[in-house]
Amino acid sequence: MPDLTTVDYKDIYCTDEAASLQPERYADAVKSFSDAFGSREVQAVFSAPGRTEIGGNHTDHQHGEVLAASINRDAIAVVSCNGSNSVNVLADGFGLISLDINDLDIREKEKGTTAALIRGVLAGLKSTGYRLGGFDAYVTSDVLIGAGLSSSAAFETLIGTIVSGLFNDMKIDPVTIAKVGQASENSYFGKPCGLMDQMACSVGNLVHIDFKDPSDPIVDKVDFDFAKTGYVLCITDTKGSHADLTDEYAAVPQEMKKVAALLGYDVLRPVTLDDILSNAGMLREKAGDRAVLRAIHFVNETRRANEEAASLKNNDFDTFLRLVRSSGDSSFKYLQNVYANKDVTVQNVSLALALSDSVLGPDETSRVHGGGFAGTIQAFVKKENAHMYQETMNKVFGKGACEILSVRKYGGIRVI
Repeated sequence: MPDLTTVDYKDIYCTDEAASLQPERYADAVKSFSDAFGSREVQAVFSAPGRTEIGGNHTDHQHGEVLAASINRDAIAVVSCNGSNSVNVLADGFGLISLDINDLDIREKEKGTTAALIRGVLAGLKSTGYRLGGFDAYVTSDVLIGAGLSSSAAFETLIGTIVSGLFNDMKIDPVTIAKVGQASENSYFGKPCGLMDQMACSVGNLVHIDFKDPSDPIVDKVDFDFAKTGYVLCITDTKGSHADLTDEYAAVPQEMKKVAALLGYDVLRPVTLDDILSNAGMLREKAGDRAVLRAIHFVNETRRANEEAASLKNNDFDTFLRLVRSSGDSSFKYLQNVYANKDVTVQNVSLALALSDSVLGPDETSRVHGGGFAGTIQAFVKKENAHMYQETMNKVFGKGACEILSVRKYGGIRVI
């Protein structure tokens, strides 16, 4: 058994409370590995975090800018090489998955499965020129599924980090792992996601990404010590149903692209606010008022993501909070992804934001998080108020709805 007492858990998990949970968690993972694969030596333990979107709500698909962060919830893997061509992954709750590293073609019947994500990451790294080998891994994760924290991107990053650590001397750069993870999710898993999730999970800390050229995004890691601000990050899952919301999500990029097309572009990135305002009459006639509002949101929001990153680089947290508040206001008023128009009696995200406004102070703030419509909200709360805020949200949305998180400084890493 590896010496788990040498791990600086607080360095990885940010707070005493989160760190205190890890020794038992890691020990249980090592035992589960031994139970599944026998008593041979554990070679390494790897970790990959979940992520949260900070700024740039619905901007990436229009080649805009985003600000995202890794969090102190993660997926961990206890691993050992097995000297074969077989990759065996026992993911807690998903069962054993076995793949041959010489058989990495897309399988249509695997789409939507964990096996597809593993196969896709291995294929991507192999095609990029990196070495593969057989290994056994036990994986467990506390990145909540369905809470907008990107459990799938954390898993893809974890597989890529394992390959980097076991067979490539940890020399596969995080950006490559992120791109391979996205390609796996797009082509092998069958989900047309952007790159923000994987990039935040893989690179770590706060990351500012410019998708002007989505094939070669500009990735700027923002080295900001969030722990020193005296704030925590609270994510509340409002437990709304995402059923029947496909049309709502699809309408956002569709309407933005319609405005872009009317102005002579494929996406909104080249469009200026003056372009929209000068042509507002034509745009609202041909695309509708909501499309114009969403275009205005995009132009301001992509600029705002850039300004949020700059404010953190300048250690100006007050300006950062003001920008986050503006982002939330814009999502509610202009992007309009807080509730679905098909049933206005259901407004769980709106209610969560109203509760937050009612109990948070003037120097705290909240915003819709991620895709919106029925999901999560994010709040920046002073540490001394965090448990009060958590209790308020849990009373309305259920036990465990509100999680108190921190921004962790590491992406995918080898822990041991």
